Amino acid sequence: MNVSEFVKSAKAGIVTVTFKKINTDEIRVMPCTLNNDLLKEAGVPIQIKEIGADSDHIAVWSLDKKAWRSFRVSTVTEWSQGEPEQEISNQGSSS
Repeated sequence: MNVSEFVKSAKAGIVTVTFKKINTDEIRVMPCTLNNDLLKEAGVPIQIKEIGADSDHIAVWSLDKKAWRSFRVSTVTEWSQGEPEQEISNQGSSS
């Protein structure tokens, strides 16, 4: 994972990161941000100024949990700009 590119995208807006949780091996898909305007809108007084390119942990504002969360770079399976795709459940179901 290119930490610098991730941080640049997170500071620009919303990103979605998929990673494996350390204690449970659960796969977590997390919409998050480091964007100052979005943090202000959420009432978050803290802003992240800099994250080193060699950092092994990244702290982000989780949009779904409305709290700071961190993850290990080594556990990331993918990330993308924007919010996660909405899955349509029971499509084609007759129930």
